[in-house]
Amino acid sequence: MLITFKRTAVTAVVAVATSSPITLAQQSDNLEEIVVTSSRVAIPLRQIGTSVSVMDDFEIDSRGVLNITDLLRQMPATGASNSGGAGKTTLVRIRGEEGFRTLTILDGVRIQDPSGPQIATSFEHLLSDGIGRIEVLRGPQGLAFGADAGGVINISSRSASEGFSASADAQTGRYGTNQLAANIAGRNGAFDYFLAATDFKTNGFNSRDSDNTLMDADGYKNTSLHARLGMDITESFRVQLVRHDIDGRNEFDGCFTSTRVEDCSGSNDLSATRIEAEYKGAAFSHSFSYSSTDSDRENFAAGASSFTAAGKLERWEYIGTATELPGFDLVYGADQEEAWNNGRGRGNIGVFLEYLSDFSDAVFFTAGVRHDDNEDFGTNTNYRVSAAYLADLGEGTLKFKTALGTGFRAPSPFEIAYNAGAFAFPPAAGITLQQEESEGWEIGVEYITRTMRLEAVYFDQNVENAIFFDLASFSGYLQDIGQANSRGIELSAEIPITDSLRVTGNYTRNETERPDGTQRLRRPEHLFNLGFLYTGLDGKLNLNGFYRSQANAIDSGNIAIDDFGVFDLTASYQLTEGVRVYSRLENVSDEDYQEIIDYNAAGAAAYIGVNFKLTR
Repeated sequence: MLITFKRTAVTAVVAVATSSPITLAQQSDNLEEIVVTSSRVAIPLRQIGTSVSVMDDFEIDSRGVLNITDLLRQMPATGASNSGGAGKTTLVRIRGEEGFRTLTILDGVRIQDPSGPQIATSFEHLLSDGIGRIEVLRGPQGLAFGADAGGVINISSRSASEGFSASADAQTGRYGTNQLAANIAGRNGAFDYFLAATDFKTNGFNSRDSDNTLMDADGYKNTSLHARLGMDITESFRVQLVRHDIDGRNEFDGCFTSTRVEDCSGSNDLSATRIEAEYKGAAFSHSFSYSSTDSDRENFAAGASSFTAAGKLERWEYIGTATELPGFDLVYGADQEEAWNNGRGRGNIGVFLEYLSDFSDAVFFTAGVRHDDNEDFGTNTNYRVSAAYLADLGEGTLKFKTALGTGFRAPSPFEIAYNAGAFAFPPAAGITLQQEESEGWEIGVEYITRTMRLEAVYFDQNVENAIFFDLASFSGYLQDIGQANSRGIELSAEIPITDSLRVTGNYTRNETERPDGTQRLRRPEHLFNLGFLYTGLDGKLNLNGFYRSQANAIDSGNIAIDDFGVFDLTASYQLTEGVRVYSRLENVSDEDYQEIIDYNAAGAAAYIGVNFKLTR
């Protein structure tokens, strides 16, 4: 039953987070892996009809990267585009859909920037230190998370077991990059906690080719704080508080006074809080939460303030489950959300209900419906259905799966205000933006053993009336009247070669099309990732290599983006029980590439670091 699954998930995560060095054979158990992102409750991954990718703390540590975006790039059907290095605007796209259609959650907190144009996630400010798990749910997933969720990235900080643990990490490398990080975690009876602080700084490099005047390095600073405090009031009743703060300072090229200048800087401050009370009984569970996100941004051109934005996002949410019903379980909920941007606000109320079959050990079916009432755009009803069939093949399981989902996104308050404001001009000025509507379906097959996973998925999804910024003349926000489409295949594999060596890889072919038949911008037709992870010397030595490439992408003006491939290599060694040293080589071959035309990417870079850990 669902409650049992949830308790099992917590136990498994705690065990991994506090374990000693282990071999790959000990670490991997695909058949029993639990995910919570698909239906907001804990379910074994092999029983889910939707497509979910998972990266645990062992894999995150082995990769050794500094930011969450570089972890997401390595997951199936997940692409990213960065505009000039650390701290520069970064978009993450799942199956080719825009970043503002992707919902990002950290320990239950929605890390969306309400001061941004589309209330999107500012991935450039999300650091990876302290992260214990990432789940990526692909395709339109508006059912339980909100109708505008065109994919969900669910991030969890490290869990804690009974006792106390602390870690400190320091690393340095090319471009004047330095990071100091520390966290503590523990449980003392009914009380548990996780506290983390990270200070990151880099001098950067010249972010744009077109900066041929200053040609200066464009640096970035980030101080991030995260806290998760929980208490079990009784065996069934728990309360939890989560807080996340980001203080980002950035330098970039290409802003404006009366003319374009390259001496540009900006600040980005975000504070997010979530309070939750949860009751878990034998047959029913109930979760009530309140969250609030505040963000402030200010840009400077040649030292003078050129742009300011302030936003606030408030959300009340209830989620319930009923698990002792004859042959099925129910998940249901309601939420109320208010979003403000520079004083302009809008509310949305949503309710949902999902049926999860529980009558068979081989056939699993879900069906759900969601109804939203948007203050500006009226009512919308969306749905999702999924199915999975399991065939036991002895050592492994063959799974056939399929899913169909819909969603909608209302134009953000910023988009509406911009087109009605002084900065807009024809063709965008005065346009009445319509809401976007999405639909996606998929069908796939997986073969799963305790240590191996093979997956193939075909997907097809459409967005009606997609909103985009006019990059040709910068007039404001325009709308593609008609359907924009993304369709393709996802192939992924996780194969143990020996008890010490595992190979992972994924390939996505995504054919995208706007209503006029042209390719959608910055969506590579081919995404390819190939990696290996080796552990040796009784788990003390870890070697991780990862190659990623993209091909057949275009940018504004239908300019082709050059194909590229980048190889990174990380090595770590456990000197003692509490001391680990590591090094990382990024872009080993010094590939000269761009993900956005005119915006440079980092060249070859080397980093070294040391990690101290204390457990009592």
